[in-house]
Amino acid sequence: MDEFSDADGDDRGSGRSVAVVGAGAVGLTAAHDLAVRGASVTVYERGEVAGESTGRAAGILYDAYAEDVDARIADRATERFRALSGTGGFEFRDAPYCWFVTEPGRKADAIREQVDGMRRNGRRVERIDPDELAAEYPALRTDDVVEAAVSRDAGVADTAAYADAVAGLARDAGVEIREGTPASVALDPPRVNGDAYDAVVVAAGAQTKRVLADAGVTVPVKAYRAQALTAAFPDAIPTFYDATEGYYARPHPEGVLAGDGTEEAEADPESYDERGDDWFVAATRERLADRLVDWEPDVRRAWAGLCTATPDRDPLLGELADGLYVAAGWQGHGFMRAPATGEAIADAVLGGETVPAFDPTRFDGDEVFDVTEGMTVE
Repeated sequence: MDEFSDADGDDRGSGRSVAVVGAGAVGLTAAHDLAVRGASVTVYERGEVAGESTGRAAGILYDAYAEDVDARIADRATERFRALSGTGGFEFRDAPYCWFVTEPGRKADAIREQVDGMRRNGRRVERIDPDELAAEYPALRTDDVVEAAVSRDAGVADTAAYADAVAGLARDAGVEIREGTPASVALDPPRVNGDAYDAVVVAAGAQTKRVLADAGVTVPVKAYRAQALTAAFPDAIPTFYDATEGYYARPHPEGVLAGDGTEEAEADPESYDERGDDWFVAATRERLADRLVDWEPDVRRAWAGLCTATPDRDPLLGELADGLYVAAGWQGHGFMRAPATGEAIADAVLGGETVPAFDPTRFDGDEVFDVTEGMTVE
């Protein structure tokens, strides 16, 4: 039993066979947790481990949520990230998370309200004076900031390293990971590529809607494109989110990683452009030049990845049909909550409690909705 799991002595999965579709952070966590509880687990991945959204995620980790369900999940995720740190090439690196606005008004009021809610949920957050923030991080320009807050129990991580570490632990626990193997799901009984299982978990990110459609199940999930880049920068910065401009940045081994979160239009997972757009690179360079003291524009690489949205911006997590489970719709927060949501879906498969607010059957599956920003202060 490895220290990443605290399921010692729990053998509810003994004798059960489970297929997991998707070898991203959530699917691999679920596969690992099922296996250490005694289940026989096979993971189907059409590409490679962390080859899609997980490998392209920003790797920002924080528990600063004002809503109680989100706060509990984020707290558990952070606990497990810290427990895994040092396994393989994975490391949880502490990095305070700061969010701010540069204009008075509703968003400034919202930050104050968020801090109150977060503190009620036991989160280690506080409002911070812009001058204090600048004194702590001289490389960050704060003279135009009108309201700011900081979460101290936050960090950053290499997302692919997490997936590789958990995949290694999962294999050690007996999980078979079939890379390069597209999955076709069917029901009655649950099957993948013709093989029957006691349960099937679809955690296929942007491909979730298509995979479930093959089984005749419709879910209200839309893939959307988000972009990020890395650039050289020699000085220390916190992770920060500029809620006025709508972009984020975090410390990164190359210097800084920055992105803008959401393109508010549905994207085709089969044909989206994986490269960073010229307009995005130009806009982000301008923002960084304005926010970072003495920054020289030196962009190293830029890319795009896919996130998934739902009508209410909460995920689908639980049983959709007899023996068929889904874990998707993370609204850009999938990686940072993966250790907890993967654990939750594994527990649901083995008859444990679910997260009622994320029950996937709350929707009919044919809802009409727009893709909206996942990182918001409102």
